[in-house]
Amino acid sequence: MSNSPDRVRVRLSDISPRAYEHPADRGALVALRSLRGFDEVFKRLSGLFNERALRLMFLSSAVRVGPTQFPHVYDYVRDAAYVLDMDEVPELYIQMNPKPNAMAIGSHKPFIVMTTGLFDLLEADEQRFVIGHEVGHILSGHAVYRTMLLALIRLATRVAWVPLGYIGLQAIVAALEEWYRKSELSCDRAGILAAQDPEAGKRALMKLAGGSRLAEMNPDSFLEQAREYESGGDARDGLLKLLSLVGQTHPFAVVRLAELHRWIEDGSYQRILDGDYPRRSTDKEAKVGEEARSAAKSYKESWERTGDPLLGTLRDVAGSAASAGGKIFDSVADRWRNGSPRGGQDQTTNN
Repeated sequence: MSNSPDRVRVRLSDISPRAYEHPADRGALVALRSLRGFDEVFKRLSGLFNERALRLMFLSSAVRVGPTQFPHVYDYVRDAAYVLDMDEVPELYIQMNPKPNAMAIGSHKPFIVMTTGLFDLLEADEQRFVIGHEVGHILSGHAVYRTMLLALIRLATRVAWVPLGYIGLQAIVAALEEWYRKSELSCDRAGILAAQDPEAGKRALMKLAGGSRLAEMNPDSFLEQAREYESGGDARDGLLKLLSLVGQTHPFAVVRLAELHRWIEDGSYQRILDGDYPRRSTDKEAKVGEEARSAAKSYKESWERTGDPLLGTLRDVAGSAASAGGKIFDSVADRWRNGSPRGGQDQTTNN
């Protein structure tokens, strides 16, 4: 087993979550973050009731990690918060549940829940990866924005009786699920940045696919599965792949490992450890249009890895839509920041 739990890790001072966010995730988040004030209002409203009830539920039915309860896990949470330069250490609860799962919950003061099914499946360094993954969700604000978008979906159900309303709602749900999946890829990266042990992250993902018998699995063969999944097939397989994602908020394990492997191999992971990453102090300078184009480029590169003609036909459409959407949101965000969300006469530019 790795000795990584005892290693000294590099602290990533003032790191912006943009450093590790997948382009498709980052584009959506930059857009939402640019509406300054809106998310804070929502955070306050949503945090008054639902979050308090959830916290009380886990406080009464799970074990809160601390200096005297699962103290080694408490150290992992503190270390992850330290490495990712967070002001507060989030609470973590261990819940008796055989299904392997972990989640970050809440909007005002998010906390983490890990089931015993996942806890018992993982070794110490793999637990660090999972905890870093969830801390990444908190740093990115995923819990806040996920709650926000789910609230918008619930609102949309009230007008589902409108002609074509159901189709429109399904499109919103599909888009939300796609963003969820990309946010998971983002936080796999956050997990290895927090643990600073890429191999532990890969092992954890393999266990999520094949269980605890790691000695019976091979990372190279697992990556070959990912290449076969991504590159093989014709239009029929492409359709089946799209249909298999309906209702899925997490990417498949082979896809997650392949994406993480590519991110490490292209040097992004090491550049961040070397100090080459965006700072939170520059977040307000990020432009939605630029991030939208980056997201489109990411999808294009992904689709170019497959010979599937169905996905190939979507490439240029998605790129054009992302570019146009980015320009529109840049304009809306600029007006919101300047105190004129309706685009009043005080606005002299429209970027």
